[in-house]
Amino acid sequence: MSGQTKIIFNEGYVASAAASRSYAGPRRFAPGLASKLIGWGTSGDGSVDGLTPDELLGLLARLRQARVGDVRVPHKPLLLLWLFGRFATTGSSLATYAEAEEPVSHLINEFGPPVKSPSAARSRAAMPFVHLERELWDLRDGQGREIGTDAPERGGWLTGREAAGRLRPEVEQLLSSRGMLAAAARLLLDRHFTPLLADLICADVDLDLASLNAAAPVDAARIRRRARRSGFAEEVLRAYAYQCAMCGFDGALGRTPVGIEAAHVRWHSQDGPDDVANGLALCALHHVLLDLGVLGLTADRRICVSGLYVARNDAGKAVDALAGQPLLAARPGQPAVDISYVSWHNVQVFKGSHEPSPWGAGR
Repeated sequence: MSGQTKIIFNEGYVASAAASRSYAGPRRFAPGLASKLIGWGTSGDGSVDGLTPDELLGLLARLRQARVGDVRVPHKPLLLLWLFGRFATTGSSLATYAEAEEPVSHLINEFGPPVKSPSAARSRAAMPFVHLERELWDLRDGQGREIGTDAPERGGWLTGREAAGRLRPEVEQLLSSRGMLAAAARLLLDRHFTPLLADLICADVDLDLASLNAAAPVDAARIRRRARRSGFAEEVLRAYAYQCAMCGFDGALGRTPVGIEAAHVRWHSQDGPDDVANGLALCALHHVLLDLGVLGLTADRRICVSGLYVARNDAGKAVDALAGQPLLAARPGQPAVDISYVSWHNVQVFKGSHEPSPWGAGR
């Protein structure tokens, strides 16, 4: 579908948004669009139409998430982060499904568990577009009729009805207040991803948290994070003698190790413990590749490489050469990475190919 789609919302305004199926990066509309379309009022306690900042963060923290077996489903957080980036860039979160399908499905494919069906991969945005909580989200068809959470999770159905959604005005207003957009984004990132992936996601959705934090520092008391145990990183690095457990890199600047990091195999945000048995010392490259699911581990602690990984030059092909290689053993007296955490990573993170293997996919 191309051209203009008219979306009529019950707040009493009519908005138009381009409905293009092609994705060429973040779309930019006139700044302040939402504030021109509708006026809001704010009470003295910072609430908007009865919704307070803490209540908004509570809604984000309690997102209902479907479970496909035991596989994590970060679809709603990724849709919200895409909407936050859109709001920060344009002043409005208004988006047709046709606009959202490709970029949001791309985010889910990159930062969520894999799916085997290419057609399913292209329309993964449909599920969160339909099911995002209505306390946060207003979804309507091209005639302004509400679309309920019982609607089909099909991209073709949504596109055919010119479905469009927008964060509710009181949510947008709160996100416009000092520090709230950064706080809301940080809450979602901390609860569902790793710090390395958080940076990549923010870059993908055009959300500059550093600038938002500089303009209005986040009130840390509002974001209830699961505390990380101090000493975890140092214990993991010592257990592997400050070497990458995959490639052996052990660079140092003088006597200070550089480019070596402590990685959680089962992510901290997904209840992974801060224990050496859940950790690996990895170089910065192999840490991010583990978090992205390019790299995984087998039951006998050998490295597997996703069949979806491609490289053109010798430096990139060096990753392929890791396939089948054993992990560097931890020093005597230190535990090897626990197989239960390896299994979690292979189910939840590893981007295996479509060929069967002991862990589902890989080479």
